[in-house]
Amino acid sequence: MKYFFLSEGWTIGRVWGTEGLWQVAAWRRQPDIQRLNICLVEKSEVLWLYRVEDAILTVEVKSTNTLETGKSSQNIGKVILSRLISAEQVIERLESISAMCQLQNLDSVVI
Repeated sequence: MKYFFLSEGWTIGRVWGTEGLWQVAAWRRQPDIQRLNICLVEKSEVLWLYRVEDAILTVEVKSTNTLETGKSSQNIGKVILSRLISAEQVIERLESISAMCQLQNLDSVVI
């Protein structure tokens, strides 16, 4: 598995895999991308952790402000993430800054 952090207010666009641009018809499924229930808060910015399958090489992300209005209130409207990180790098990142964990489905927690 690979991981990346994505700022709240951004969404996933196109995805590239080992065969090039992800094509649902060719793969016969959507790419496996899951937002986890872990986020970092850095300078009041919320960064959510996403997990992707190994076949994914690159992910395009877009500002939801750009999608809603057609214009960006920020300088950047979309970004290509080509350096996805490993689980070890995620742990290093969590250790190095203030982290907040959001828990859901507390009934299913085993103690």
